[in-house]
Order: sequence, then structure tokens, then C-alpha cells
Amino acid sequence: MNLLALDTSTDSMSIAVQRGTGDGTTLWQHNAAGGAQTSTHLIPEILRLMALAQLRFEELDAIVFGAGPGSFTGLRTACSVAQGLAFGADVPVLPVDTLLAVAEEARWLADNAQTIAVTALLDARMDELYTADFAFADGNWTPVRGCRLIKPEGLGWNGSDVLAGNVFDGYGERLPNLPTRITALPTATALLRLAPARLVAGGAVPADQALPTYIRDKVAQTTLERAATKALAGSVP
Repeated sequence: MNLLALDTSTDSMSIAVQRGTGDGTTLWQHNAAGGAQTSTHLIPEILRLMALAQLRFEELDAIVFGAGPGSFTGLRTACSVAQGLAFGADVPVLPVDTLLAVAEEARWLADNAQTIAVTALLDARMDELYTADFAFADGNWTPVRGCRLIKPEGLGWNGSDVLAGNVFDGYGERLPNLPTRITALPTATALLRLAPARLVAGGAVPADQALPTYIRDKVAQTTLERAATKALAGSVP
């Protein structure tokens, strides 16, 4: 398969292009700081990797993006870029769960484990985490417990082999003390490894139907509500 994958759901920007050949696949990738740099660097880096792969967008089987949960701005950026490129090239878009991509990256870092249970974690800011549980066996991932938004102390332990994600520096002491912790991000290469099975399962959608996955859907209102609360408190004698 010819695939383009991108993820900007965290403070990192990850892009990868896969070109299918008669002997397998060849991969080009770019990982760098994201955040404010994403808006200026994402599309030029995509174009650079596509040129290295000698691929036109019309030759892609799909454009894969990390759909969330994650940074609101990052998710909107990845989705809109994937939509725009896919619409112009008339190719489908494949949204992929970023927590599943974290689990896949952790599995890969654990020596390409063939059987593993992972609790995936991403920093949701505001002293909260996004988390979900997955199990890998027989070449496939199975959801064990869906995505939820929790305080670090609310995680508990449900039998996973590994905690994986980007949360250990900030919240490590408040999480279950499992012997195996793997720092992992939802990389574009993890998205590429997940993509074939999800394409076969019918996960691709037309460009205009691709949407980010927002778990916390009241960030803007919450910020305004906090400001209003402070203003109200300041007006009380």
C-alpha cells in the first residue's frame, strides 16, 4: 500500500510515507517538535517526504491521521490537512485512535511483542489524563476498555502488562507502580502499522466525513467559565 500518515495530537509532530514495492514497502519519516511549529512545518515536510518517495497524492491508497484524543488544536490541524490533501487527490481518509497508536508504539518498542496488554495514557492537561486499555494477540488489537478522562489517581490497575504514554514525567508518582512503563507517542509509523487492518475493516471514509475525536468537549467554555467565576468572586464584597 501507498500511505501517508500524520499525527499532531501531542507536542510532537510525526509524519511518515510508505511506498509499496514488489519486495515489500519503503518508509520515509519525520519526527520533530510540534505545537506552534506545526502550522508552518507540517505541509512542507509532507511535500518533502512525498517527493523523496516519488509519490503523487493521487497514488496514495489513503491518508491516515491521528484522530484523537489529544490537543484540540493539534487534532483540528491534522484532520483539516488530511481532509484537504485527500479531497484534492480524491483518496480516502483513515482516522485512527491516538491511544491505540500509543499502544502499538509501546508494543513495537517492547521488541515487537506478539502478546501484550497495554494501558495507553496521554496528557490531557488540566491535571487529567486520557486513557484506554488494549490487548494484542494473534496479530490483532482488541479494545478492553474504552477511552475515558481521569485524574491520575483514578487510573487503578486492571491487569495490563504495560503502562505506556507521555505522562510519566508529570504524573509518574501518582500512577500505579507497574514494573513496566514505556514512554510512547502516537507516531506516524505506528499509524502505518495499524492502517492495513483498519482499511480492510472498512475504517476509511471520504474526506468530508473525517472528524477528530474530542473526549473533553468543553475546554473553551470551561476556560471562560473559570474567568467568569473569578470576575464574579472579585465583585463580591
